[in-house]
Amino acid sequence: MKPFRYERAAEAGAAVTALGSSPHARYLGGGTNLVDLMKLGVEQPDLLVDVTALPHTAIEHTSAGGLLVGAAVRNSELAADHAVRTRYPVLSQALLAGASGQLRNAATVGGNLLQRTRCPYFQDPGKPCNKREPGTGCPAREGVHRELAVLGASPSCVATHPSDMAVALAALDAGVHVLTRSGTRTVPVTELHRLPGGSPERDTVLAPGDLVTHVELGAVPEAAGSVYRKVRDRAAYSFALVSVAAALHVDGGFVRRVRLAFGGVAARPWRARTAEERLLGAPATAESFARAVDAELAPAEPLRDNAFKVPLLRSLTVRTLAELAERSEPSGRRTGDGGPHPEGPWETP
Repeated sequence: MKPFRYERAAEAGAAVTALGSSPHARYLGGGTNLVDLMKLGVEQPDLLVDVTALPHTAIEHTSAGGLLVGAAVRNSELAADHAVRTRYPVLSQALLAGASGQLRNAATVGGNLLQRTRCPYFQDPGKPCNKREPGTGCPAREGVHRELAVLGASPSCVATHPSDMAVALAALDAGVHVLTRSGTRTVPVTELHRLPGGSPERDTVLAPGDLVTHVELGAVPEAAGSVYRKVRDRAAYSFALVSVAAALHVDGGFVRRVRLAFGGVAARPWRARTAEERLLGAPATAESFARAVDAELAPAEPLRDNAFKVPLLRSLTVRTLAELAERSEPSGRRTGDGGPHPEGPWETP
């Protein structure tokens, strides 16, 4: 690890100014990803600005009926919060599905959102990688790519975003509050992370020095019955092969509201807009769920060793939606007969 300077920020504006003064500076939250990358030689900052002392450590109720979560809130604290567990269980489940208990105690909300890919070529400075060093190539396309992307990839990069939490936040349409050198702005989580295109070195739409201060959740009534399901190679401390965050409301046997996001398949949490549109007003049946997911996954371009992700994600999502449909409206109460809903189609709020 190369020598670096360390500063502990006492005020958010000063932190933004400090980071903006050096192109190689980095914010330090829990350090569970950044410090690992520094040990590997992937990250070589000349300055670390510790932001854990900033007043972004609370989980507050908003006047709009949502929650405002500080960027320095620890993952374990957020997962255990009563309001999160009861009103947004998909978020609590996603957090508990990620990493180990020790890591969740250290990791922060802001750091979790901005963690970098676990692609083996990105993490090995001895190998070419367009994300780490633009223009050097992407050996993962012909090499080891079993865990990498099947949606939204490019010839330059097939990496995946590793955060479980971000998938849940995408399904919930959370907003990310950002402090910049020119003021503040809010970025939808679904627009925070970039697909690689021809410039995979840029993971997000944030500019150098931009500081994530909070994540805001709106009032989402159907989220009270939401779930997160993750398939991985072992039961603990493993990244998702595929995952799904889902919320569903069924009325009279038909889908009234639905939220879907996928993880482990793209460089960003994949909000399944096509599937959602197909499901609104459709019968809440396994056949409808399968057709909607097939439409979402139609653009998938798997590589030699990760084609299994497509049927695996299809099966996981259909089973998850069937489970939610049964919870929302037990089969004995349904009146749907496969035709359009008499008052549909419904739209998401």
